[in-house]
Amino acid sequence: MKQTLLLKLAPDADQHAALLGTLEAFNAACNAVAVVAFREQSASKIDLQKLVYYDIRQRFGLSAQMTIRAIAKVAEAYKRDKRIQPRFRPHGAMTYDERICSFPRVDRVSLLTLDGRVVLPFRYGAYQAARLDRIRGQADLLYRDGTFYLSCTVDAPAPTPDEASDYVGVDLGVMTLAATSDGEFLNHSTGPKHAHVNQVRARYSRFRARLQQKDTKSAKRLLKKRSGRERRFTKDVNHCLSKAIVQTAQGTSRGIALEDLTGIRERISAKRTVSKRQRRVLHSWAFCQLRAFIAYKAALAGVSVVYVNPAYTSQTCSRCGHCEKANRKSQAKFRCVACGFSAHADLNAAENIRRAARSCGQTRRPWTTEPQG
Repeated sequence: MKQTLLLKLAPDADQHAALLGTLEAFNAACNAVAVVAFREQSASKIDLQKLVYYDIRQRFGLSAQMTIRAIAKVAEAYKRDKRIQPRFRPHGAMTYDERICSFPRVDRVSLLTLDGRVVLPFRYGAYQAARLDRIRGQADLLYRDGTFYLSCTVDAPAPTPDEASDYVGVDLGVMTLAATSDGEFLNHSTGPKHAHVNQVRARYSRFRARLQQKDTKSAKRLLKKRSGRERRFTKDVNHCLSKAIVQTAQGTSRGIALEDLTGIRERISAKRTVSKRQRRVLHSWAFCQLRAFIAYKAALAGVSVVYVNPAYTSQTCSRCGHCEKANRKSQAKFRCVACGFSAHADLNAAENIRRAARSCGQTRRPWTTEPQG
């Protein structure tokens, strides 16, 4: 399977200026190609190359291979939605391939710029060091907050998972980020210490609302400065949760069962009874990212992942199977009106997910496939 390795570049002042000028010229060329692609209604790299190749090279000073990569970037973007003309930010990612990027030393990368080749040192840790010899194919040059990064594709060997006879059922939620059929709440005391995640999200939301209401230059500068903090926090939480879930399954030779939550955002938006605050909480829940992290970590560990139908998992009794809306007494409390079984609602749902995965009627997908959410 493929993984992405992020390397932090350390250019000097002249190299930084050369990279920045190349990046801006590349994206300006992409915008020029996009005009032609939209006018001609063409998403074919070959057809666009015939129309714009020589003009782009002359106008923007790009090398032959840079021009080819710019045309390919526009074709891929326009192919996604042919109703609109793609537009590219001045500091958007630039694609490098083997012809214009190489690694002459273990801690150096050679990149082609408008001013010629530059050999840049890069910084990396133990995680990156163990995977540098697996770098293959294309790499993207990224520019974030004044710093250059190289996003490289690496080959990661993934073992073939054995067919699981049992599963760890995982119920993903908002108040409790992940509850398992083993009786664990993974954002509380028995798992990664992220019980405060909803308080953090609410604080960021209030902070943004206050600054957006001011609508001053200083407020906009502060918003830009603070941008990405919540996203990085959420990403760290999801990495910790997914790692804990996969380790639990791998250590007990089980698979992982998740709910297939495809289209949940659309269903939430369609419900007019959901309040604005509830919509904000639900839409800020990065369940798709968490599922993606679980899927790729499980693939690397040789753990199978299946996705089950989420219908009525929170209303069905995991002991007697009785399904009724009245069973769900509150957000956290489940009590079956038929047999009297009582449990935390998320733990009850996780057990239902586990049983659904074991049953013959499970909604099974290939273990390498992640549903689109």
